Amino acid sequence: MSGFQTLTWSDAWYLAPELVLSIFTVLLIVVDLFLPKRINRNVIGWLTLLGIVIAAVFVVLLIREEQVYNLMSGSYRIDDFGNILKLVFLGATGFIVLSSLGTVRDDDIKIKAEFYYLLLPATLGAMVMASSGDLITLFVGLELLSITSYILVAARKKERVSGEAAFKYVVTGSVASAFILYGMSFLYGMTGSTNLMFIAQSLSTGLQSFEALLYVSLFLMIAGFAVKLALAPFHAWSADVYQGAATPVTAFLAIVAKGAAFAMFYRVFFMFNAFFFVNGHTTLNSDILLALTVLAAAAMIVGTAGALRQKNVKRLLALSGVANAGILLIPLSIGLGQFHSSHFSEFSYYLIAYAFMNIGAFSVFSIVSKDTGSEQISAFAGLYHRAPWTAGAMTVLLCSLAGLPVTGGFFGKLFILFSTTQSKEYWLAAILLVSTVISYAVYFSFIRQMYMRTGAVDSGLKISMPTGFTIWLCVIATLALGFLPMPIIDWINSIFTIELDFLIR
Repeated sequence: MSGFQTLTWSDAWYLAPELVLSIFTVLLIVVDLFLPKRINRNVIGWLTLLGIVIAAVFVVLLIREEQVYNLMSGSYRIDDFGNILKLVFLGATGFIVLSSLGTVRDDDIKIKAEFYYLLLPATLGAMVMASSGDLITLFVGLELLSITSYILVAARKKERVSGEAAFKYVVTGSVASAFILYGMSFLYGMTGSTNLMFIAQSLSTGLQSFEALLYVSLFLMIAGFAVKLALAPFHAWSADVYQGAATPVTAFLAIVAKGAAFAMFYRVFFMFNAFFFVNGHTTLNSDILLALTVLAAAAMIVGTAGALRQKNVKRLLALSGVANAGILLIPLSIGLGQFHSSHFSEFSYYLIAYAFMNIGAFSVFSIVSKDTGSEQISAFAGLYHRAPWTAGAMTVLLCSLAGLPVTGGFFGKLFILFSTTQSKEYWLAAILLVSTVISYAVYFSFIRQMYMRTGAVDSGLKISMPTGFTIWLCVIATLALGFLPMPIIDWINSIFTIELDFLIR
């Protein structure tokens, strides 16, 4: 107990974003209890958006301090790795809430108010995962995100497919958590600590005695993370869950939940990669990195090939997410090297681009599916004649998903491709190029429907102001990332350092 460190009032400033989300969650639950039934539950949505904006402001203020703060003996870290990802999570959740204000119907999601304020603890869990420096804190954040996500997937109570999706998500999510926790327990058994910094220090003196057990521990955790990220061949659940969930929930799972799992993955495994690299444990390091590169390659191949045959938009985007998860894993899988050190800037840039293009695409899909009553690609038939501006916006977003110039998705893939070739992983770079070219057929199927097919409905498309605003903000951001990629990369590199943010000092 002598080493136990409690929180103080001065620590509240560094935990302000998390405290804001916690306070707003409790307040919105109370407001919903006393709010008259005749009042539209969109009020809860706007208040949810307000809480997200306030939390994001506090994150920006913490980034400006340009320092690393260790709370609770290093169990919780306020560093730029976590702060940048927190901004991505809060921004993505905010856009999802804004878009849903114009598309979520009362008859579709009966627990409409709960749907909005459940997004706050889910985002809080993602933020905890991004800032944790301790295995227990990481797992608490993971479970907070997972449990709220299970409820959100089951929010469409009238839809049988929603209940089926929630059941599959609970089962696969629980199995993944068990693998991760089992791997963590081995680390604790070897070192007597759950703190990442202390684990690295302990292994530096006793690795020879525990090398076989360390293999078991790390590969168990890799398997658990692979399920959470829907990396092939652990991806089978994703298409069913994405299809069964409401569209805003699907977008949240595709961006925030996936990004949070990556934050946890990077936080743990980059520390081990740095430890192995510095201490010369080349065999163990190469084995772990080989497993990650195989997972990345398999995800790109299986995700792209599987999406070619899909006609349901949600299932197609789920498999697209599998392929993109493989791309996001590449900066971690190539490891530290003499000629390359900008892993996090490449990962975060593509994650930002991925967030904007997916939120925009899901927003367009939500209004099209609501108008036509169909979730098939054929629902986009004749969209250019019904809503030419919306079709143009969707075209930009699809070009970014495909990785075409000049969009954020193009430069995101280009930066990761360059880093792969610099690290002499030419076979992985080849798979990235081939899967990107094949994906053109996937995304161009939407364009063919919008411009070259006649739809069953000829009337104009009704778009609410919040949803339309979200779509065009995503389009503008996607183009801005494409025309001005270097300012974003330079900003990330200027505030992020591997030594402070990844090596847990």
